Amino acid sequence: MQTDVPARLDRLPWSRFHRLVVVALGITWILDGLEVTLAGSVAAALQTSPRLQLTPEQVGLTGSAYLAGAVLGALFFGHLTDRLGRKKLFNVTLGVYLVATAATAFSWDFASFMLFRFLTGAGIGGEYAAINSAIQELIPARLRGRLDLAINGSFWVGAAFGALLSVWLLDPNVLSPDMGWRVAFGSGAVLGLVILYLRRFLPESPRWLMIHGKPNEAEKVVAEIEARVAADVKVTLEAVPATLSLGEPHRTTLLSVSRTLLKAYPGRTVLGLVLMAAQAFVYNAIFFTYALILSRFYGVPADKVGLYILPFAIGNFLGPLLLGPLFDSWGRRPMIVTTYALSGILLALTGWMFHAGWLDATTQTAMWSVVFFFASAAASAAYLTVGECFPLEIRALTIALFYAFGTLLGGVGGPWLFGVLIAGGSSGEILGGYVLGAVLMIVAALVTLKLGVAAERKPLEEVAPPLSSP
Repeated sequence: MQTDVPARLDRLPWSRFHRLVVVALGITWILDGLEVTLAGSVAAALQTSPRLQLTPEQVGLTGSAYLAGAVLGALFFGHLTDRLGRKKLFNVTLGVYLVATAATAFSWDFASFMLFRFLTGAGIGGEYAAINSAIQELIPARLRGRLDLAINGSFWVGAAFGALLSVWLLDPNVLSPDMGWRVAFGSGAVLGLVILYLRRFLPESPRWLMIHGKPNEAEKVVAEIEARVAADVKVTLEAVPATLSLGEPHRTTLLSVSRTLLKAYPGRTVLGLVLMAAQAFVYNAIFFTYALILSRFYGVPADKVGLYILPFAIGNFLGPLLLGPLFDSWGRRPMIVTTYALSGILLALTGWMFHAGWLDATTQTAMWSVVFFFASAAASAAYLTVGECFPLEIRALTIALFYAFGTLLGGVGGPWLFGVLIAGGSSGEILGGYVLGAVLMIVAALVTLKLGVAAERKPLEEVAPPLSSP
């Protein structure tokens, strides 16, 4: 059949509908930022909690448990997202997150805390697969790069909120040491309930309906979106020609996924793995244990850690927000190379200054804010790349696969490794961890220079034709 669904979605002007997509779906990253920041900010409090009394190594292990849950959740829910639809999985993955983060607040020992952090990660991992694919399929091609980066960067809005929240909740004059961290995790469930309401107003992805043999439903959804947009911006939308030919719906199997990744797009597969693994190691290793660095090496009290994470979070959010438009104008390849290379070089420099004893808590935070201004844009670009460079039929699953393998290769062991290095108390050993992260980022830049894809301003179906194309 011939379909004009992609062309009609890509020619839409920016409207209230697109803002709803950004808020209702993009808020997933705010939740993840909230979770990760709270886990980092309360790290010291968890060690002094009368009920938990975690060691630095155990704090690192809980971070790894969260990431391991995210990996398995992404794989499981990613498969279901491609099979059952984007919209159906929105509430399921959000429900898993809501229950698990609320349960975390009632943890009674190390084992229960690890279990609930694992399940919280599973919900967030499932969200990544469903949400990334849906956002890219609903946002016009000309804006996909900047909006995808800004949405992924909104992780740090949640991080900033978590930092501020932790300062108040961990103040012993406000709540007891054992109660503050519990209320902190429970706050994520409250925010999740608001998201659950907003998602009621979002449709299924017309692109998903189109490639699953439901052209009439796709046409109906697109017409409803067009009516909402036209009424909002007060314009008459011109008709567009059918620009895509589709055959029988493709039946996704493990063999077809493997063939697509390894035979049809081997270069893109290598690129996605390298980008995801490098950013996963740097972010998860450093951020999950940043509170331990502040408390152990600079003597920052547990209830003040959030004040140092706040400017760090702001720098991380501004990076994708300000650099994002260049990914659409200058292009994907040059911007990914630039952001990965700069963040790697600056990371090594900051690690050396830390080891030399030139930094205090304030200047350390300032240097990290500069490093991750670029690293945040780089990490967001990794998600953008693996989302737009593979066919529609396996988009959510490939996002999940790259997130999973990238996190397993570079992320799960990182928090544990840095927890051990910090517990050892040697700045030289910690410098070695920072240098390893810097090397990974620079290698990712070099790989992109060779294998990068020029996907800027192109429809998704042009970047990677559907598997059902004749």
